[in-house]
Amino acid sequence: MPLPPRWVRRLLLAPGVVLLAVAVVTTLPAWALLALAASPLVPGRLRPLRLLWIGAVYLVWDAAALLALFLLWVASGFGAYKRSPAFQRAHYVVAGRFLRVLFWQARWTLRLSIDVVGTDPDTALPGRPELVLCRHAGPGDSFILIHALVNWFHREPRIVLKESLQWDPAIDVLLNRLPNRFIAPGADGRDSAVRQIGHLATGLDDDDAFVIFPEGGNFTPSRRLRAIARLRSLGLERMALRAERMQHVLAPQPGGLLAALDAAPDAGVIFVAHTGLDQMLTVTDVWRELPMDKRIVMRFWSVPPEEIPAGKQERIDWLFDWWGRIDRWIAANRDGTVDA
Repeated sequence: MPLPPRWVRRLLLAPGVVLLAVAVVTTLPAWALLALAASPLVPGRLRPLRLLWIGAVYLVWDAAALLALFLLWVASGFGAYKRSPAFQRAHYVVAGRFLRVLFWQARWTLRLSIDVVGTDPDTALPGRPELVLCRHAGPGDSFILIHALVNWFHREPRIVLKESLQWDPAIDVLLNRLPNRFIAPGADGRDSAVRQIGHLATGLDDDDAFVIFPEGGNFTPSRRLRAIARLRSLGLERMALRAERMQHVLAPQPGGLLAALDAAPDAGVIFVAHTGLDQMLTVTDVWRELPMDKRIVMRFWSVPPEEIPAGKQERIDWLFDWWGRIDRWIAANRDGTVDA
């Protein structure tokens, strides 16, 4: 479904979410009684009630974020100064606080825990920008990574995202006010996306973290096969063979990374892998896993600028080498143990 114009999203979608949140909150006791009555008929402990609570919390969270962003818009002179350093910082603070609330609820409702191992952005290259490359698998991994960067490591992320995420009004409003890029293929396809990524990575300062997901989408077995087939269709047999050896990740698309490295030559690189949500690829998977009771582990590896290869093909091979290492780490740690 094509994304509606911005004015439609601002005048219809955003107020609609606020009104829907009010309606859900005022009728929540009735919905809760229905969910409680249905719970004995469904496998799992209070599964319908938990799902209702998750949906209601997210809806109210979205609406509250929209109201906070509206107040920031008014305070910034009805948007006139929203790009000023002070209001940019205020938006990062708001994002951090709302993410903190969201993950407090996740820990309480879903019994989730999040651990970070390895060299994190706080200690890897203090005082330098970072390019953060993360695998993409399972629902919520983007939220988890941004929560960690903002609230634990005090970084200001610049994120490359899919255009379709603007259907969520809070994400749409907040991230369009900050230096992020929602990518949609243009008339020249991937070349347009690569140019936008290079532009976004220009001018990073010492507390910025440029976040990109080189796989281009969540991992699924069918997407993995399509990525391999695409490499073969382009005549890249060597890369296709390397992608076939990776069972838990998609073949990375190097164009965005190459553009970011050229635009930010002084930045270090952080590779991020995670386990814990690997088996939840669909809504059905999420339903089956409730309550989740899972430990999510994020593994960080840091590479300083002087260790990044200089040539284009060397950088592509280097990216595939790291993605192979991430694949092996996932295979070794899916049972909950954590290796290096």
